[in-house]
Amino acid sequence: MPKQKERRIRIAVIDYDKCKPELCSYLCQKSCPGVRMGQDTVLINELTKKPVISEELCTGCEICLHRCPTKAITIINLATELANPLHQYGENSFRLYRLPLPKENSIVGIIGKNAVGKSTALNIISGLLVPNLGNYRSASQNYDAAIAQFKGNELQGFFQKLKSSGIKISNKPQNITEIQKIAEGKVQDLLKKADGRNALHEIIEQMNLHPLLQRNLSELSGGELQKVAIAACALKLADIYAFDEPTSYLDVSERLKMAVLLRSLAEQGKSIIVIEHDLAVLDYLSDYVHILYGSPGAYGIASNPKSSKEGINEFLQGFIADENIRFREKELHFDVKPASKGRKSKIIAEYPALDKKFQNFSLSAESGNLYEGEVIGILGANATGKTTFVKMLAGLLQADNCQINLKLKVSYKPQYLQAEQGISVGEAFEKAQIDARIFESEIDKKLNISALYDKKLPELSGGELQKVAVSLCLSRNDADLFLLDEPSAFIDVEDRLKIADVIKSVVDKNDKIAMVVDHDIIFQDYISNRLVVFSGIPGNNGNASPPMSMHEGMNAFLKGLGITFRRDPATGRPRANKPDSVKDAEQKKKGEYYYTF
Repeated sequence: MPKQKERRIRIAVIDYDKCKPELCSYLCQKSCPGVRMGQDTVLINELTKKPVISEELCTGCEICLHRCPTKAITIINLATELANPLHQYGENSFRLYRLPLPKENSIVGIIGKNAVGKSTALNIISGLLVPNLGNYRSASQNYDAAIAQFKGNELQGFFQKLKSSGIKISNKPQNITEIQKIAEGKVQDLLKKADGRNALHEIIEQMNLHPLLQRNLSELSGGELQKVAIAACALKLADIYAFDEPTSYLDVSERLKMAVLLRSLAEQGKSIIVIEHDLAVLDYLSDYVHILYGSPGAYGIASNPKSSKEGINEFLQGFIADENIRFREKELHFDVKPASKGRKSKIIAEYPALDKKFQNFSLSAESGNLYEGEVIGILGANATGKTTFVKMLAGLLQADNCQINLKLKVSYKPQYLQAEQGISVGEAFEKAQIDARIFESEIDKKLNISALYDKKLPELSGGELQKVAVSLCLSRNDADLFLLDEPSAFIDVEDRLKIADVIKSVVDKNDKIAMVVDHDIIFQDYISNRLVVFSGIPGNNGNASPPMSMHEGMNAFLKGLGITFRRDPATGRPRANKPDSVKDAEQKKKGEYYYTF
């Protein structure tokens, strides 16, 4: 009996923003072996004047991919038995396979790189996008084809409910700034309008929204707007609550309050589904996790549901056991930090005790030493002075009590990024005075920034702009001290750890120093040698500790939050204990809020 031929799926994706036929005169078409043999493998769209690749005729030779000067083409050969895509946006464009589904009385988390379909999946679940099963040319938008396609499957019943409006869904979008464009007035009025569950006062207390109620939506900061968006979503009367990246802009204590709120919804019989990049929060709140893997911008596949521990560990290991799929070559592992003052003994700078007073806020920071080749993490609640502290060290703010002279060349990445108009990424690097050796050997090798060179800065996504800003900061010529304010913002899990690797590598191999403000506990655990911990009353006063060992600093910080962390034996990552669990009680009794072993 002849061996059955393995079914292969060919995916050809063209990033038409990158595609510049005027630069190459259609090299993809000219170099294609199929075209040379008279086939219509690559045609030119008469309207757009851009190439179109026939996935049926494409042999997967990848010659066009390598000849394209702007790297606009992606060719993927999937040797797996997948049905038609659940959704495809257009010809030679992104497609999603499979769909994670919410579960009653449970919180389902979605984890994966950016641009592999997480938001697409959430939009389908939320009823904002009707799946077309790859039939992107069809003008009709209804659920009939999906219901027929998934007959006898759990998806059939789900799509039938969506079709008949038999299921109510509340959705918190990823881009919360859109709220300010479509809603006006005071926070209190928005929340009252959203309150379909008669839970307004309860949620105001849970999310500490009293100070915001009389504020106009247009006046809110990113963190304040995020809290309002979470509250508005949770107040609606719904069966399914979908939250797309709810921790952005929030500090650790606010993230935990959000997690408690979502857990309370699940305990009321609701179905919660969450996209999240903060692994500690995802682990803390989720009952189940789906991994979305694939090729960013080309395709995404949703894994089967897993326990939160199993799903996060398999994501870090880059291997999905039940599908026998390896989607990343390198396993991501966390090293346990020694409880020493610094990795290297040489002190190369000291900063004095610092005081700074504003009209309604005061900051007091204890003095500290900076060791060669170390990364100091900075943790604390929003509005306790972390950015003020970093700006004083950068020389952008003057302390009230003294002159700061570190005798170091400082490179600073601010918290809020503004894309300079009219210049490309490549021009930004040409304009900056960078160390080409460090950039090429340490930064570009891991973050592939050069692939963005032709993009204009305002065209970058939030994550891309963040990676460019971090790269510019770390590659500044002759810089001794890198000050990075929230480098993980808008970045997916995998790229967060890549950025952490880059920061550690640049600092360690070149005997530099980095001080990093960030709210992601796992990111800080992964990157830091010591910690500065901020305490105080947000918006009123802040106090900064001197740099402490990881154990001492994390223990002090987590004790203030009332949560404990243990180590996962498989990956070494910190895992938050469930409140009032046996492990949580044991560690609190010992005073060990952060296990380093």
